[in-house]
Amino acid sequence: MVSQLAASISQRLGEANKVVIASHVRPDGDAIGSLLALGQALMNAGKQVQMVLQDGVPAAFRFLENSELVQTVSDGEFDTFITLDCADFKRVGRAFEACVRPDLNIDHHVTNQKYGKMNLIVPEAVATAAILTDYLPQWGLEITKPIASALLSGIVTDTLGFRTSNMTSEALRQAAALMDIGADLPVLYHQALVSRTYPAARYWGAGLSNLRRNDGYGLVYGTLTLADREATGYQGNDDADLINIISAIEGSTVGMIFVEQADKRVKISWRALKPGIDVSQVAKHFGGGGHQAAAGADIPGKLSEIQPLVLKTTEEMLGL
Repeated sequence: MVSQLAASISQRLGEANKVVIASHVRPDGDAIGSLLALGQALMNAGKQVQMVLQDGVPAAFRFLENSELVQTVSDGEFDTFITLDCADFKRVGRAFEACVRPDLNIDHHVTNQKYGKMNLIVPEAVATAAILTDYLPQWGLEITKPIASALLSGIVTDTLGFRTSNMTSEALRQAAALMDIGADLPVLYHQALVSRTYPAARYWGAGLSNLRRNDGYGLVYGTLTLADREATGYQGNDDADLINIISAIEGSTVGMIFVEQADKRVKISWRALKPGIDVSQVAKHFGGGGHQAAAGADIPGKLSEIQPLVLKTTEEMLGL
């Protein structure tokens, strides 16, 4: 079945002329790396390609080659529409609200709603970039050095530097193959996971000062408010990857971060800190999604009301 689907996708991509590729709002390294990799591969194959992220490319990933080609809206006609790393079609954002079903939906989230005409969903893959690493050559698309760098960035970030509970030996072999093509792992690792701006570091400090654990210590969580963002000068609407720090805390089973948004919503991220914990089902309960090791949701309402409800539900669903 998978081989038949791969063959159908290969044929569809071969017939495509004008392609639009999109990923989710508030894009992470996997969304950006996957977008740039597939976009560049299709451009190299002679296709007209628009790469679209509603929120654009964050500063931390603008070092990737051709990131300046990413648009915030699509323009003109296209004959092929592809979504990447997006479990729910609504998460591609307002730019595609009026669009019909995507021709191709490629993702690794177990909660993917399979909304495309063709759906290549591989939940066991550590990242959508890992799926593309396997399939681009099968589709007759060459992985050049810039494409290898984009793919490795996606794998490195979605595994938090090869340390999430869903990490596999296959992912390490993929990373090695991409390095052989020319991707510079130390540079990509530093840019994506280590380097931070001064405002982001101060924002981290605000979140760490609010760090809490539940009574059983199975759950550790931080909170970032709009006031924290203003006081530190941080311009993003995410957690500046503070969840990666929380995920390194010893003795807990699940890490969480609550980020108050300006649109009267709260962005929540979950991370499973031990194997066998599936946080995607909790995120799905709140209208979000993800995969077993990492998931997220955006919930409308006040932080003061949402946080206790989400904490209680997480404890009950995961037995914390």
